[in-house]
Amino acid sequence: MIKIFVGGLPPEVSEIDLVTFISNYAEVVTIKMVRDKVSQKSKGYAFLEMKNQNEAEKAVSSLNDMIWKGNTLTVKISEGVAAKPQVKRFKPGSTVKTKRPRI
Repeated sequence: MIKIFVGGLPPEVSEIDLVTFISNYAEVVTIKMVRDKVSQKSKGYAFLEMKNQNEAEKAVSSLNDMIWKGNTLTVKISEGVAAKPQVKRFKPGSTVKTKRPRI
């Protein structure tokens, strides 16, 4: 499967709206609309997976720079999402070593 990035989405667009719209150009297998963790409002972009390279390229060529619901879409093949940086977790009661600033 090939993942594409769709940016420039209006905030009121739902996953169903987006899949219905994109399905006119290519078959969508999965969708991940990126939302704010607290408010759950769309951040204006999503990642969709297509069955194969041809479907993804068809979606990109048809939809990139298209105006949809008043917004200009940015659609491209996703180069992969960067891994999140590792966050060290500390157990309660453990000590954290810090460096003292030089004065």
